[in-house]
Amino acid sequence: MKLKNLFIASAMLFAVLMAACTGGGETADRAGVDESSAVINNIMTRTSVRRFTSQPVSPDTIEILLKAGMAAPTAKNIRPWSFVVVTERAVLDSLQAVHPYSNLATATAAIIVCGDMQKYDDDILRQYWIQDCSAATENILLAAHSLGLGAVWCGVYPGQERVAGVRKVLSLPGNIIPLNLITMGYPDGEQTPKDKWNPEVVHYQKW
Repeated sequence: MKLKNLFIASAMLFAVLMAACTGGGETADRAGVDESSAVINNIMTRTSVRRFTSQPVSPDTIEILLKAGMAAPTAKNIRPWSFVVVTERAVLDSLQAVHPYSNLATATAAIIVCGDMQKYDDDILRQYWIQDCSAATENILLAAHSLGLGAVWCGVYPGQERVAGVRKVLSLPGNIIPLNLITMGYPDGEQTPKDKWNPEVVHYQKW
């Protein structure tokens, strides 16, 4: 009986070891090259959307987008971003007036991504606010796409006329610089993402 039990235990241990040494590795290898995974597919199929239905974006959905934005990487963990959420039609129209390319005519929401210069006490580090806020913006765009929303990044900074116009509409204090305006809503019609893959711009080891 003891010999039989020892054989069974050994067989079970062998099966576990084989699964750990082969099965797990194969799964990891497949995951490493699977372009159809949910995350990769979301990145590859995201596209700029400029026409929207009248369906509003719920506060809960907007909060998820903001959380995604704040999950972005940031130099020295300074997190220089601030966000202005706009859902009122009158304010959206006022922003459209100062930023004619913002596609807000049919949008039901917008998030203005801003940099807070008061969060810096170092002139060199301050120069990274654009990268940090851009990373937050891309997170918001990807999160929006994953939730069935459409969105488009509309640049504000460094165009001084646009910066001044957006600052006036939103009553932004002097230490806050609007980097961009994310127009969003539920897409009106099908959208076709662009295939931007170009191996000619890729260099390995050296230029």
